[in-house]
Amino acid sequence: MRIFAETERLILREIVNMDVDTLFEMDSDPLVHTYLGNNPIRTKKETATIIDFIRKQYAEYGIGRWAAVEKQTGNFIGWSGLKYITEVENNHINFYDVGYRFMPKYWGKGFATESAKAAIRYGFEMLKTNEIYGIAHINNIASRKALENCGLRYIESFNWKDMTCDWLKITYQEWINK
Repeated sequence: MRIFAETERLILREIVNMDVDTLFEMDSDPLVHTYLGNNPIRTKKETATIIDFIRKQYAEYGIGRWAAVEKQTGNFIGWSGLKYITEVENNHINFYDVGYRFMPKYWGKGFATESAKAAIRYGFEMLKTNEIYGIAHINNIASRKALENCGLRYIESFNWKDMTCDWLKITYQEWINK
C-alpha cells in the first residue's frame, strides 16, 4: 500500500478496497454531508464504486484522494488530498482541487489543515503544478478557514450543484513565498 505523505499525526496513504467499511461509515453519516448536498451514500456498493473511481484517478493522473490514518491509533479517520478535476467547475477544467472529509469525531482537531498542507506540498513538489484550488460551501466556515490556513485565498463565490460555494486558490509562487 503506497504512502503518499506523512504529517506529525497522520499517514496519508492510497485508498484501497479494504477501506470500504470505514468509508461507508463516514459517507453514510448525514452530518458529514451537511455541506455536500445532504445526500449521504446508502450502500457499500456505492462506496466500492467511489473507491474504484479514486483508484482509477491514481492510475490515470498519479493522484487521488488519500486515506487519512491517525498515527497514534492506526484508525482511518477520513480522507484528504488532491483530486484532478476533468469536468468544468466554475469555468475551470483540468485542475487540482485540495479537499478533505473526516468522521465527525475528528472535526475541530486541525486534521483538515494538517493533511491539506501535505497535499499542497505534494502537488507543488511532486506533481509540479502551478496552482491548486479549493472549494468550500459558503456556510462551512471551518472548511474555508482550513483552506485559508493552508495559504489559499478567496477568489469568488459560485454555484456548485445548486449550492453557493467559495472558490479559493494558491499558486506555486504564493506557496514558496509563504
